[in-house]
Amino acid sequence: MNPIFHALFQKSRYLTNCLNEVLKQHHLYSSQWAILYCLHKNGPMTLTQIWKYLNVEAPSITRAITRLETLGWVERLDGEDKREKIVTLTEQANERLPAITETILAFEEEMVGSLTAEEQQQFMILLEKMKG
Repeated sequence: MNPIFHALFQKSRYLTNCLNEVLKQHHLYSSQWAILYCLHKNGPMTLTQIWKYLNVEAPSITRAITRLETLGWVERLDGEDKREKIVTLTEQANERLPAITETILAFEEEMVGSLTAEEQQQFMILLEKMKG
């Protein structure tokens, strides 16, 4: 096995676990944050657009959206086609996003703070060169 993959998988799990710890103060998990960030960045989206963007299976996104809806973070609106639902952030989510973003930025700085700006840029270039 190529050691790059083992290292990537291990680091990914580590980062996810650390992020979940950091997000506890906001009563969120990293998977929920990914959806909130996606909607914040792109605006209202269909469920299909969300799962394609995040590369996650549709049932997982549907469950997460249902949970976020119950918690008051998102709402589903009817799309042009009655079968299509548009997911959007609620007023509550928009009010709470700045505090969460501050938490995320501090987390990211802690995780990559030992890398120079050039190293971070090179790392991104290398990741983009990988297939997928």
